[in-house]
Amino acid sequence: MLSLTLKQVSLALREGRISPTELCRRCLNRIKKTQHLNAYISVTEELALKQAEEAESRLLQGAPRGPLDGIPFAVKDNFCTRNIRTTCASRMLRGLLSPQYHVSQHFCQSSVDNLSGSTDGVFGPVRNPWSYAAPYREHTGAATAADSEWVITGGSSGGSAAAVASLTSYLALGSDTGGSTRNPGALCGVVALKPTYGLLSRHGLIPLVNSMDVPGILTRSVCDAAMVLGILQGLDIRDSTTIPAPAPLTELPEDLDVKNLFIGIPKEYHAPGLSEETVAQWSYVADMFERAGARVEQVSLPHTQYSIVCYHVLCCAEVASNMARFDGLEYGHRSDVDSSTEAMYASTRHEGFNDVVRGRILSGNYFLLKQNYQHYFVKAQKVRRLIADDFKRVFGSGVDLLLTPTTLTDAARYSDFTQEDNRTRSAQEDVFTQPVNVAGLPAVSLPTALSRRGLPIGLQLIGPALQDKKLLSAAQWIEQRVGFPSIRIKPAFRDTVFKLSHAAAFV
Repeated sequence: MLSLTLKQVSLALREGRISPTELCRRCLNRIKKTQHLNAYISVTEELALKQAEEAESRLLQGAPRGPLDGIPFAVKDNFCTRNIRTTCASRMLRGLLSPQYHVSQHFCQSSVDNLSGSTDGVFGPVRNPWSYAAPYREHTGAATAADSEWVITGGSSGGSAAAVASLTSYLALGSDTGGSTRNPGALCGVVALKPTYGLLSRHGLIPLVNSMDVPGILTRSVCDAAMVLGILQGLDIRDSTTIPAPAPLTELPEDLDVKNLFIGIPKEYHAPGLSEETVAQWSYVADMFERAGARVEQVSLPHTQYSIVCYHVLCCAEVASNMARFDGLEYGHRSDVDSSTEAMYASTRHEGFNDVVRGRILSGNYFLLKQNYQHYFVKAQKVRRLIADDFKRVFGSGVDLLLTPTTLTDAARYSDFTQEDNRTRSAQEDVFTQPVNVAGLPAVSLPTALSRRGLPIGLQLIGPALQDKKLLSAAQWIEQRVGFPSIRIKPAFRDTVFKLSHAAAFV
């Protein structure tokens, strides 16, 4: 039952093959058995069971609130959830109880809250469920996979991706600023959708980069992602950046005719460090489109080479602005230093933010200094427009969708990943994903194959603004043909791993 898609489990609930309460208990039990993954910060067990009972009553009366009523889901811990702690996996907000709801109130279903971040969070790194699946175990050997060989989930919605991949949740909300949903989606072997900017409300999402942040959707199938998007999309009077949905999102076509599609392959996305296996999958899916009658041609996005630097400047500038509110005066962590307000303020921010956040704040404030503003921030805004114009020109020439890798390689071992500095890691992770956020376009990552190491490889489709349905239709067409395998974690090995990691639990 836990391996079903949203559509399948929704039907099972309505046919009475399982009750919402039993479904919720199974998910909660699964969460307990997979604690070694460290995917969850808060598990709202009592609330989830209470909401499951209410959903069960509605189903018995034949009056469900929607297709997802009674289905548990997970939420990244940077979405505010009323009377539930919202921490952003940061010492600055540790223990904060949120006073408001977020976008997930539209679901009207049982809920559990999940982890934000994947390697730098104060609650410790998240482990990729594929570290404990048979294909990777066979590559590394079962004994070492439980210890030093486990691989990362990607960031920063790694907890959300791990929740879906580990079968503890049927869907999860993440956030996507430069690829933070698609990157972990690719590494964890799940579908990750970054909608058109403004299509989903950001109300209650603690902002990182307001001009690029969007709620992201992680599911086990493309059809499920479309279902969630259909529920969440549209205007929200509490978020002035939202736009009307172009049309109600009905079911995707079961067998899309791709003969009229024009698929572009950006030549600039053949980036340094791209693995041979990822290139092979990229070529295989492109050939698959061409064999089916689609037009597939190489295109150019010439300003892509400046995208990482542009993103860095704009991201740090907005982070500096947004993080200014965390000063220890009104909410969140407050330092014990009380010699003066200024000293308390400085000490609070030093204690509450880690090196990564402090580095971005310092960089952002430097870029925004009066003498630097024109040279850095304004110039980055101009480059941002050039990047967006590249996409407009390509889509305006008749290209329907762009096919690209999502990440350079499959998931790295945690021990290897932590050897590099954070700025280098971020630049490597986001090379294929962040131009989409800069331009405000929709994109979806979906798993297409396992690497020789037994880990997922993901590809990305990018579409014009508000063409989310076309994007998802093409993604489902790929999904139906690549036959990506379901994850399988052998119970005996899983329990052994849990005992080992529990003995050295994260603090």
